[in-house]
Amino acid sequence: MSPLGRREFLVGTAAVTALTQAGCTSTRSAIETRPDGGGFRTPLCDLLGIEYPILQSGMGGVAGPKLAAEVSRAGGLGILAGLGLTADELRRRIRQVRELTDRPFGVNLWLHTELRPPADVARIPESTVRAVQGVFNRFRQRLGLPETLARPAAFPDLIDSAFEVILEERVPVWSIGLGDPGSEMVRRCRERGVKVVAMVRTIDDARAVGRSGVDVIVAQGGEAGGHRSTWVKGSSREAATIGTMALVPQIVDAVQVPVVAAGGIADGRGLVAALALGASGILLETRFVATQESEAPDFHRRAILERGSDATTVSDAFTGLYARWFRNTFTEEYAASGAPVFPALVQARAARDIFVKAAAQRDPEYFPMPTGQSAGLIHDLPGAADVVQAIVREARGVLPALSLRIRLG
Repeated sequence: MSPLGRREFLVGTAAVTALTQAGCTSTRSAIETRPDGGGFRTPLCDLLGIEYPILQSGMGGVAGPKLAAEVSRAGGLGILAGLGLTADELRRRIRQVRELTDRPFGVNLWLHTELRPPADVARIPESTVRAVQGVFNRFRQRLGLPETLARPAAFPDLIDSAFEVILEERVPVWSIGLGDPGSEMVRRCRERGVKVVAMVRTIDDARAVGRSGVDVIVAQGGEAGGHRSTWVKGSSREAATIGTMALVPQIVDAVQVPVVAAGGIADGRGLVAALALGASGILLETRFVATQESEAPDFHRRAILERGSDATTVSDAFTGLYARWFRNTFTEEYAASGAPVFPALVQARAARDIFVKAAAQRDPEYFPMPTGQSAGLIHDLPGAADVVQAIVREARGVLPALSLRIRLG
């Protein structure tokens, strides 16, 4: 080992020791580094078979096979978006990931109560249909689309068949958003060697998925982009908004499985901070949206580089469920209209013509752009593997710096 490498290792080890002695880490988040200065492992890595405690969110419209495979190849856990895909399409994408990497990866599905089974659109009041389509028609007129007052189509009933594909393909990790799998689904995963990772927004929900037997719990703080990971829609956008800094240690204290922190994290500083809170790793959404392999439109990726953390808002206007998006004409005018929303994802299906036309015209004002408050930390558009390596490199640098700033005794 070179003198510099030995010095970095000794100082880094001292920093980890200092954090541990100060009560800032637990056995679930203990950091393991190699004497050569390489490596950055926690018990989460051994559990999921990955090199670094970095997970990529399986967000729809962003996380395709190339992104998931590249993150996994770099040593993290890439997660493929599976929501809304037919069984055949999901199987094709899973096999495409396997053609690109032999590393562990995951598939994300939702288990929201309005999707399993899907909400019955026949029960939507006619007044709601007129109100929602009335607002949409304003947008359609501006985009040159035909107007309609038709009742929306139901969201397809695909979740159970997608779950069967995950089991049949023996996907290494099933990532759950917006739902509690229950003990029976977890049992079936165990039979096939599938690890189960569930994302939650509250302490009570963490305890619930813990009782179901999941292997890992993701604590999603209020800063996170995308949908609020609850399986029943909150009464307002203010529901389930505890920030990452306060939420993570509470969930760590409440459950017995490794916890992963999500929300407001985009670099190595965030990884070390999450570990200090007792988490075993981090899950990133917005950072991976702004990568070369992301399937997000170019104008969304550019917006992340150009706009700050204060450019986001929580709204149910795009999908019928609360999520954090970039603020735009769609979110602001919909809120001002006072119109209700259709059930989960029925809202998105009803507005699909608007989204498609906006994308074709490269118009960000009428397109959903899920983005977290970490946008203010992101200033480049690298490859996904570069993101993983940069976070690990930064985290290694933060640890020695901490040892110089912490004085014990």
